[in-house]
Amino acid sequence: MYDVIVIGAGVSGCAIARELSRYEASVCVLEKCEDVCEGTSKANSAIVHAGFDADEGSLMAKLNVRGNEMMDQLSKDLDIPFKRNGSMVVCIHKEALPGLQDLYDRGVKNGVKGLKILSREEALEMEPNLSDNVEGALYAPTGGIICPFELTIAMAENANVNGVEFRFNTRVEDIKKDADGIWHLRTNNGEYTAKYVVNAAGVYADKIHNMVSEDKMHIIERRGDYCLLDKQVGGYVSHTIFPQPTKFGKGVLVTPTVHGNLLVGPTAIDIENKEGTATTAQGIDELTAKASENVKNLPMRNVITSFAGLRAHLERHEFVIEEVKDAPHFIDVAGIESPGLSASPAIGEMVGGMLKDMMKLTEKKDFIATRKGITRTEGLSIEEMNALIKENPAYGTIVCRCESITEGEILDAIHRPLGARSLDGVKRRTRAGMGRCQAGFCSPRTMEILNRELGLSYEEITKSGGNSRIVIERTKGEV
Repeated sequence: MYDVIVIGAGVSGCAIARELSRYEASVCVLEKCEDVCEGTSKANSAIVHAGFDADEGSLMAKLNVRGNEMMDQLSKDLDIPFKRNGSMVVCIHKEALPGLQDLYDRGVKNGVKGLKILSREEALEMEPNLSDNVEGALYAPTGGIICPFELTIAMAENANVNGVEFRFNTRVEDIKKDADGIWHLRTNNGEYTAKYVVNAAGVYADKIHNMVSEDKMHIIERRGDYCLLDKQVGGYVSHTIFPQPTKFGKGVLVTPTVHGNLLVGPTAIDIENKEGTATTAQGIDELTAKASENVKNLPMRNVITSFAGLRAHLERHEFVIEEVKDAPHFIDVAGIESPGLSASPAIGEMVGGMLKDMMKLTEKKDFIATRKGITRTEGLSIEEMNALIKENPAYGTIVCRCESITEGEILDAIHRPLGARSLDGVKRRTRAGMGRCQAGFCSPRTMEILNRELGLSYEEITKSGGNSRIVIERTKGEV
């Protein structure tokens, strides 16, 4: 029996879990995958929106701006990379210039600070690689870039240290409420019970909602294709470059990442498949063409990987964060598409506040607000590196050549709270495998470390849980 069960360990679920860990309550997060950050949260634009795009007065707008404001302190508390690089909405048609003023006015009403409309000359001075057709731009200095993996993992780790339990590979299959008002959640790993349930299941939030409510919900799976470019061209633009938005979203952007790459995407293609994250040639061609309208001579020959993510889109295009009317003590956190990553700290704050009031929760006296991230060797001086290696020789062994990730960093990723159990788990925590060769060199060595440290056989080690095994069977006996 738990006080609260959160369904889903994406960025929203982990933000909620961290906020709830402030209070005297038993909390459990149920996640159908083998790790946190396995759904929408692992495949998005990795940016913190300023907040000028969402409709005035909407929950999206309020939580976007509040989440943006929280990021500086949160990144310090959780020891994660975050940079306010600023964003620009580029206009390439003179007749569309009034649209920039509309965005500016909306942003001001939403409470976005520092907005400025730039002339063609001002825009090109700030970003020389913008299209020759640029007519003007809206500049938002509060826009930023962040690592979505590290944000989600850091919030989960901090919640776990403060007492929140996580149950992975646990899929919710049915939910019922008994005569005493207790929720019973049947899963593939047994039954869990709770007084309150929070539905933060991403693209599956409609399925979870429909288990308890007669007022049915339908989420549209909106696929977005991306291309990630090598660090060699990571400085091609310094700001996040948007086109003017359409009814399908904010459009195909071009942005640097906090780790020095260049990211291009996403497309916006509605599908009917909650696991449909395969990229397509059509999608990649589309994003290349659209991005090239705003940034000239894009160095697409430097693409090192492509990927796709799904957004949980509702027709009303608004976050749904509320207690379900015909299911008391069941809270939906649904339709969390862009700017969901930006809003996630504020979503956690809002839902935590709701449950604090509903449950009359009291704050812990020993809540730990901070978390120390993995020790990074990148950027250390020779003297600092030698001192680290002297303390722990594992930091002297490079495992991932492309990203210069050491064995010491991988060991930390495995043995810290909610540690990595797969190749992707290691990759998202350390970046081992995210470089130019895309894990072609370091995977065998990382598997050796997982085998040694966790006692997993090579046949048990997966790329990302489930049936994603790397080694199917042995062809030779033990030597």
